[in-house]
Amino acid sequence: MLRIAVQSKGRLFEDTMALLAEAGIKVSSSKRTLLVQSSNFPIEVLYLRDDDIPQSVASGVADLGIVGQNEFEERAEDAEVVRPLGFSKCRLSLAVPKGCGYYGMKWFEGKKIATSYPAILRRFMQQNHIAADIHVITGSVEISPGIGLADAIFDIVSSGSTLVSNNLVEVETVMQSEALLIANKNLDDEKRAVLDELLFRIEAVKAAEDKKYVLMNVPTDRLKDIVAVLPGVKSPTVMPLATEGWSSVHTVIEEKRFWEIIRELKQLGAEGILVVPIEKMIP
Repeated sequence: MLRIAVQSKGRLFEDTMALLAEAGIKVSSSKRTLLVQSSNFPIEVLYLRDDDIPQSVASGVADLGIVGQNEFEERAEDAEVVRPLGFSKCRLSLAVPKGCGYYGMKWFEGKKIATSYPAILRRFMQQNHIAADIHVITGSVEISPGIGLADAIFDIVSSGSTLVSNNLVEVETVMQSEALLIANKNLDDEKRAVLDELLFRIEAVKAAEDKKYVLMNVPTDRLKDIVAVLPGVKSPTVMPLATEGWSSVHTVIEEKRFWEIIRELKQLGAEGILVVPIEKMIP
């Protein structure tokens, strides 16, 4: 049985529970219970604050954890990064009051910066040879300049709307962050086997993200041209149709290139194009 530490609320919680559900792992998301066992997979979920997850995994209280890269690097605990998960993306940035006359990193010399991530900020300032006064705040960091508590802030930025509403402007991006799957470094063979099965399922889910399964009828004499524009996972599947001179082509297309490629296929004579969402892809 593996124990995985998961954030108890927020966007990371929602994304994590969605990933487990996509991987076919049934877990109650009740926030009233600290520890919940899956009904169909040898795993139990421990709901914690995000900043407690790295230490819980490093100390062996939990075997695995899903945590933001920002929290993992801030806590600097001795745990293994198994894989990035590609969701809950954000960045850690420095922001200053709009119209303050920012002219570069030297602006921060001697300034007071409010943050919930002092370790990451301290390393960044040392790398840039800036002596700033780092003021640690747990809470609404973005209001600090407005109430005279700090000259600038260092905080998580997603859309940037919170900065705008507090009359702040983002000036330096220090790091990009996303959810990470981390593990205790001393898992025994039995737990490693469960982790391998979990990873197999996660890989199948992630491989299917942002991809579409496309089926189409094409003139057989245009097959070579049509196959040339298809960026499939491997060579597309081609099958003859009952109507002479026509073939059926099946392939996988990334959604971000979908409309561009479909237009080309139509111009090359493809007809009856059917697009189907992909739930899982097994390598």
